[in-house]
Amino acid sequence: MRVCDLKYKEVINEKDCTRLGNVCDVEFNQKTGCIEAFIVPGPAKLCGFFGRDAEYIIPYKNVCQIGDDIILVCIDDKCLAKKRDLKDKMRDNFFGF
Repeated sequence: MRVCDLKYKEVINEKDCTRLGNVCDVEFNQKTGCIEAFIVPGPAKLCGFFGRDAEYIIPYKNVCQIGDDIILVCIDDKCLAKKRDLKDKMRDNFFGF
């Protein structure tokens, strides 16, 4: 399976059967080449017209199963609350640190 194939898979939390979205990016360890986390866009603002404020970072250890169409994860609400603010991410990428 390729990383680009993950973009078409829907991420579902098996604890409460909520749909979190589709994978938009993957974090991996450069030294080992292992996947460390899936990144899923957070909820959209005002009917999706104004983009998104944050994204969910789902550690790979919380992935239960990767199927043909979906990725099952086991996450409680505390882990889902850990979002990365997109403004901080863009600032970090712009300044390079």
